[in-house]
Amino acid sequence: MGLTRIATVAAHFGRDLAFDRTRIAALVEEARQAGAALLVLPDGALGGSLADFGRADPDHLPPALAPDGPEVHAVATLAANLVVCFGYTEAGENGARYTAAACVSGDGVLGRHRKVHLSAAEALLHRPGRGFAAFDTPVGRLGMLLDYDKAFPESARGLAADGAGIVACLSSWATSSRTPTLTRDRQARLFDVYDCVRAVENQVVFVSANQAGVMHGTRFLGQAKIVGPSGDTRARTGSRAALVVAELDVEAELAAARRTRDHLGELHMAEAIPLARAAANSGRGMTD
Repeated sequence: MGLTRIATVAAHFGRDLAFDRTRIAALVEEARQAGAALLVLPDGALGGSLADFGRADPDHLPPALAPDGPEVHAVATLAANLVVCFGYTEAGENGARYTAAACVSGDGVLGRHRKVHLSAAEALLHRPGRGFAAFDTPVGRLGMLLDYDKAFPESARGLAADGAGIVACLSSWATSSRTPTLTRDRQARLFDVYDCVRAVENQVVFVSANQAGVMHGTRFLGQAKIVGPSGDTRARTGSRAALVVAELDVEAELAAARRTRDHLGELHMAEAIPLARAAANSGRGMTD
């Protein structure tokens, strides 16, 4: 496939859908001018995210959008020849709500994800998704995570095992409320650690987008980044709104990272050992 330019974003998105669509259009155009083939936007790029994950906020919920509704199709139209991942709150059956993401291009929806790992407050308002699956796109096989999903190793591992070479993580990750600077902020450290560890342990390209700015007293981190399969950060934003781009030959970098130590392959071999032992023991038991 050769070199691919990947863009990711730190930006603020709120409840005003018209404003959000205008901001998405501007970011899509900026990514297109930079020659990007993939653009990853944050959780809540349409309608914003929950304002405070530490408590339920039923009076200030993001709008719940139909997964095949006009808002989602409008982003696909804006994407045109780009692949664009974005987050929103999905309206399910019987009033159910999901923290969701869609991956689109001008051809329509390429893939979807519903957040599996919910915070305690979020679980009072939203239902969890059921799993992790990769899907094919013009930039290669890709999988999506949402926010807290990346804190659980099996989330990204499931996508890598399903063939994803690129994992896009769409977040609305906030700072620690009592820490005045990001250099000493526990959540800022965790956000960076998860991004880099998930990339290197699965030997994938990890593209991390995040909300920036403040909503109802919650300060979001920003710190969007693109991490290579060896765990090295290729491009990153600060805490302010910005778009960054990195150019990678994804297939070549995955092959290089896995040439000496193929984590997925060696995991499968390790899983096979106890099965082989169990089969051998079972066989001995039958012949004794």
